[in-house]
Amino acid sequence: MRFGRVPLAAGLAIATLLLPLSGAFADPKPTIAQAKAKLEKLNDKADKVVDRYNLATEKYKKAKKTYESLNSRYKSKMARVAGLRAEVVGMAVDTYQVGEFTSWAALLGDNDPTATLGGMALLDQMTAERAQVLAAFDAENRQLKTDREQAQGALTEADKLRDEVKSEKDKVLDLVEQQEKLLRRLGAYRVGNPNSTGIKYTGSASGNAASVLSFAFAQVGKPYQYGGTGPGGWDCSGLTQASWRAGGVSLPRTTWEQWSWGAKRRVSLDALQPGDLIFSEGLGHVSIYAGDGKIVHAPQTGDVVKVVPLSAYGRRLVGAVRP
Repeated sequence: MRFGRVPLAAGLAIATLLLPLSGAFADPKPTIAQAKAKLEKLNDKADKVVDRYNLATEKYKKAKKTYESLNSRYKSKMARVAGLRAEVVGMAVDTYQVGEFTSWAALLGDNDPTATLGGMALLDQMTAERAQVLAAFDAENRQLKTDREQAQGALTEADKLRDEVKSEKDKVLDLVEQQEKLLRRLGAYRVGNPNSTGIKYTGSASGNAASVLSFAFAQVGKPYQYGGTGPGGWDCSGLTQASWRAGGVSLPRTTWEQWSWGAKRRVSLDALQPGDLIFSEGLGHVSIYAGDGKIVHAPQTGDVVKVVPLSAYGRRLVGAVRP
C-alpha cells in the first residue's frame, strides 16, 4: 500500500485538532493596564465591604456587651430572689411550728397592760416586716421574668450580628485573595513591617492636630490590615480613629460613622487644614490631611501606611471633616 502526500491545508487542520484544548483556547493573560484597572475596582469594592464588616463587628460588640450587662443583672436578681424566697419559706415554717403566738387572744389574755401594749407593737412590727418581705419577693420575682426575657433577646440579637460579621468577613477574605493575586502579578504587593517606627512629622500642624499627625506618621510602613486597629496593622478608619485619639478626640470606629459623626464639622476641600479627615465618594475610605497637599492613610490590601500627594489619592472625594 502506498501513501500519498497529505495536502498542506489538511495537515494544518489535523495538527490543530491534535493540540491540547487548554493550550488552544486558553484566555490571554490580562495586560498590566487591565490588571491595574481591575485592581482599582476591587479596591473600591473592598473599601465598602471592609467598612460593612467593621460596622457589623462594632454592632456585635455592643450587642454582646448589652447581653453581658443584662445577664449579670439577671443573675444578681436571681440571687436576691433566692434570698427572699428563703425568708418567705422560713416565715412559713415558723408559723407552722409555733403558730401565731402573737394572736389577739394571747395578747388580750395577758394581765400586764405594759406587756400587752408591747406585744401589740411587736405584732405590728412583725406584720409589717413580713408584708415587706412578701412584697419585695413578689416584685423581684416579677422583674426577674422581665430581666430574663431582655437578656435572652439581647443574646439572640448578638448571635444574629455575629453571623452577619462572619458573612461580611467571608466576602472580605474573597476580595483580599483577588487583590493579592493582582498585586503579585503587578509586582506591587507590599508586606509591610508591623514593627515599623514610621517617620517623624515635621509639618506645620499645631495643637492637637500636631499630635494626630505625629501618631499617624509613626505608623508609616506598617501593613494595611482589614479590621486593623493597631498596633501592628491598620485599616483606614482604624488609623484615623487611633490618630485622633492621640489628639484627645474620640471618633467612632467606621468610615461611615466618622462621616456621620462629623455632620456639623464639615469643611470645604478647598480649605483643608492639617489633621482634617478626607472622605472618598461612597464613604469607603478616609485619610488624614497632612498639609502641603499631602495625606497620610492606610490605602488597601497589599500596601502599607504611607504619605502621598492628595493628587495621587486615586479616589473621588466627597468631603472633609475637622474633628
